[in-house]
Amino acid sequence: MRLDRLLRRGAGRESPSSSDGVTAPRTLRDPGRHFTIVTTASLPWMTGTSVNPLLRAAYLAHRDDGCRVTLVVPWLAPCDQKLVHPNAIFEDPEQQIQHIRGWLAGRVGFEPTFAIHFYPGRYAIDKGSIVPVGDITACVPAEHADVAVLEEPEHLTWFHHGTRWSAKFTHVVGVIHTNYLEYARREKNGARKEAVLRGVNATVARAHCHKIIKLSNAVQDFARSITVNVHGVSPHFVEVGGEVARAAEDRAGRGEASSSGFTKGGYFIGKVVWAKGYLELLERVKEYNDAAAPADQLTMDVFGNGDDFQEVRQAAQRKGLALFFHGRADHASEVSREYKFFINPSLSDVLATTTAEALAMGKFVVCARHPSNEFFSSFANCRTYSTPDEFAACVREVLHSEPEPISPEHLHRLTWQAATERFLDAAEPDLPPPTVRRKVIDTMSDWIAAGCHNFLTASEAMRCLVGGGAGTLLSPDDLAEWQPDEWSGGVMDRKEEEERKEG
Repeated sequence: MRLDRLLRRGAGRESPSSSDGVTAPRTLRDPGRHFTIVTTASLPWMTGTSVNPLLRAAYLAHRDDGCRVTLVVPWLAPCDQKLVHPNAIFEDPEQQIQHIRGWLAGRVGFEPTFAIHFYPGRYAIDKGSIVPVGDITACVPAEHADVAVLEEPEHLTWFHHGTRWSAKFTHVVGVIHTNYLEYARREKNGARKEAVLRGVNATVARAHCHKIIKLSNAVQDFARSITVNVHGVSPHFVEVGGEVARAAEDRAGRGEASSSGFTKGGYFIGKVVWAKGYLELLERVKEYNDAAAPADQLTMDVFGNGDDFQEVRQAAQRKGLALFFHGRADHASEVSREYKFFINPSLSDVLATTTAEALAMGKFVVCARHPSNEFFSSFANCRTYSTPDEFAACVREVLHSEPEPISPEHLHRLTWQAATERFLDAAEPDLPPPTVRRKVIDTMSDWIAAGCHNFLTASEAMRCLVGGGAGTLLSPDDLAEWQPDEWSGGVMDRKEEEERKEG
């Protein structure tokens, strides 16, 4: 490949020539662009990296600019499906596609027009996440290789061996969903794991992406990155917020006392693992109730399942906290509608979808003053804190006052339509480096990073050692007939849980 072509590829701005032979810059809003969205999870696993990329695909495809969209999600063999979604086992990918489309039909008010393809994946028990098997780029025909959107690009490329994403696609955008450094920090030998993972994440993202979008500044720095919230909430939450606002206006018009109409107090919803904010939740509630007057005591309902469910519930009972655990619930169901305030003390989120959903429904939100919550802090009903005293002040306020009806402008900011426009703006290629010298340095740095990583991941022994899993180098011939071996982790993987704070 000639150097000038390599430099254009490295910048992610190559485009067809015009009739006068001059290469015209392309934008992501040009008609006919093809977006391939690749993510690390899929329904029926109800996690952010399955739901948000699915909604991104639906709303991108629904725009009237003639773009085409393909969503590429992991296919798990039945042995792994039983671990991830035991209540829904699929015999072949087509059955799962029908499940995905059925779920989506109840969440958006239009007929989605994007395609769904699969790549093979393994559920890594030690990581609690899905690891790709083989080279995912091989799942995408060359004629469709225009814009790639890698949801969790570091996760997708930790063990990637094969074609470099930025070599196959005209433009590659990575969206950072998860604060993996925070999870590593909480494990045994956490400082060492965090340092290693920071370097690996930066290397693979640089090697494979032209542009990185960070949902918030809660995550590490990446080359060629921008910080923008490119997520929205399902229309259901927007509709609820609109109904609450209209009801409040009607009551005001009748001269009735100001009231939001909410009949219950506080709640929290989220996967029940300690790293998802439960340690902070127990600490904040105990600190508050120990000092609060009897009339101001905080009781909360907690919804969610997870590996630490029993341990968290028992810890709350030992502390004498009025936290009532109800198991899994859909935030969009009627169960959450009557609560007045949502408390999310998590410090491990990059951007909490549940916080956005609660704000959209017109509720108070109490959350930590943290980079992950910066987008929400401008909303009228959001209350943030940095200290136990500030937390107490926030709780007293939401206990004894009513949230404001959410304005149409703020409600629109939370929609997927607005999020899609923010995504298209943020994902545009950066301007090329100002000098040829800078271009050469950047391109060679990317090329060296990709080459070294590809060399290391070519070895099955090395992949097993670092946690890629046995038998993940090559893709199976037939997904439906695939019967992988039992999963085994690597030296960096979690072997035991850290001791929990008891008092």
